[in-house]
Amino acid sequence: MDARLNLFGNPIAAKFLKHINAAGQVLADSGVPHATQELVKLRASQINGCGFCTDMHSKDALHAGETQTRLNLVAAWREATCFTEAERAALELTEQGTRIADAAGGVGDAAWAAAAEQYDEDQLAGLVSLIALINAYNRLNVIVQQPAGDYQPGMFG
Repeated sequence: MDARLNLFGNPIAAKFLKHINAAGQVLADSGVPHATQELVKLRASQINGCGFCTDMHSKDALHAGETQTRLNLVAAWREATCFTEAERAALELTEQGTRIADAAGGVGDAAWAAAAEQYDEDQLAGLVSLIALINAYNRLNVIVQQPAGDYQPGMFG
């Protein structure tokens, strides 16, 4: 299976990816724990049906030391006992931020308050930006039907 469009081979798409990849580098140093960032990217990718990003972020998380149990339970995080309160707040914000079109009013006050209890202002800025960024990546990959399964940690950097 091939993608509908080679995002790396097209000069416009490649230039765009260069800029959003740079944004991703800024967020890597936002103060949000790396494990939480991977959980956020994985959960948004699951919701959006982005196989490529689901593959990438589950493998990157495993490579960075995340447990298989936690990765298996990301989609059912509310019932899982292995996530911290901070991770739960981030996952709730991720779900509501990813499903904006499904929810009248967007992200609820309770979700925001829970996140604000766990993260300082810079971390919140990083978390909100990360949620927006992974949703952009998901949309790119879903639109072009980027194939999933062949990603290897570190292959893009």
